[in-house]
Amino acid sequence: MIWLWIIIAGLATFFTRYSMVGFINPKSLSKKTKKILTYVPSAVFPAIIFPAVFLDKKGLFVSIENPQIWAFSIAVVVGYYSKNIILTITSGLVSFWIFIYFMN
Repeated sequence: MIWLWIIIAGLATFFTRYSMVGFINPKSLSKKTKKILTYVPSAVFPAIIFPAVFLDKKGLFVSIENPQIWAFSIAVVVGYYSKNIILTITSGLVSFWIFIYFMN
């Protein structure tokens, strides 16, 4: 029974959010609106990533010895030069695992 309520809650959440953008005709948007909307992922992504990398569970900044910061730095450099999302994610994960192994 609990799974039924989880699925119902997930569908309700999805459809309420989808209804805001799903029924918009892209041809009805002005060029200025389309240009502004291209900046949304660039604005939202750092807001999601920053707390996960630089803050601990209490909301305080982590120290420079934290492996997340070093793996993030490597992923940023790889992403900047390669422009390949799969390579960026892989390099971040592998370097994070290596740092965890050697720092502990």
